[in-house]
Amino acid sequence: MLRVALPNKGALSDIASTMFKEAGYLQRRDNRELVIIDPDNNVEFFYLRPRDIAVYVGRGILDVGITGRDLYRDADVDDAVEELLPLGIGKSAFRFAAPVGTFSSVDELDGKRIATSYDVLLDHYLKETGINASVVRLDGAVESSVRLGVADAIADVVETGNTIKAAGMEIFGPPLLASEAVLLGRTDHKPSGLEVLIRRLSGVLVARQYVMLDYDVRVEQVEQAAALTPGLESPTVSPLQDSDWCAVRAMVQKSQTNNIMDELYELGARAILVSQIHACRI
Repeated sequence: MLRVALPNKGALSDIASTMFKEAGYLQRRDNRELVIIDPDNNVEFFYLRPRDIAVYVGRGILDVGITGRDLYRDADVDDAVEELLPLGIGKSAFRFAAPVGTFSSVDELDGKRIATSYDVLLDHYLKETGINASVVRLDGAVESSVRLGVADAIADVVETGNTIKAAGMEIFGPPLLASEAVLLGRTDHKPSGLEVLIRRLSGVLVARQYVMLDYDVRVEQVEQAAALTPGLESPTVSPLQDSDWCAVRAMVQKSQTNNIMDELYELGARAILVSQIHACRI
């Protein structure tokens, strides 16, 4: 049975649970459930702290798990764990911040104190860049550390930056790490069911990026219409009862849907319909 770790709470938990439901896996109904078994898919799910998931996978206790790239790198299990699939959701960046006007470059951090909840990740960065700074490890609320005199600057995961601004601070320097939710697995370990799981999750990701577009177009305009909607391999073209017209079906990128619909209408296409794709295999 494939043993999968998922975040037990927070935004990442909701994201991961929804994705697995769309991929056809059973998920818990009550957030107090810590373990559930999906007998139809031969999978056992464990709901754990996002920060601990990479550790359980890295030590071989669980087969795969979903967590943030920042948490995975901070767990310091790089040799035992590998990224199997970036999920493109929960995007954020690990950044430096300090009171407005204090620093303009990361080089100015030399000899300073930096507060963070990601001490392993920060320590690796400092060693790679040769910056000689002290790392102050905190469990949270690092934004208050400078005002309280514990640190001169902070390094934290930033999504919108609103919390940083509210604390009277500003981001400076390049991102230390671009993060997102990722599917992790043990290095060189391919358990039964893993290939199917990756294929299903990949199908969900594709389905979220595309829609199905159906329309009718005159036969002499099919080639022009197909150029606008090439699909993944080729659009499906079917004859209609009126031999002068054809029905066309193709997957198109969701972000381009309205522009493509406008162009098809100008070309003469009619009965242009858009349908959501809930799952797919590419």
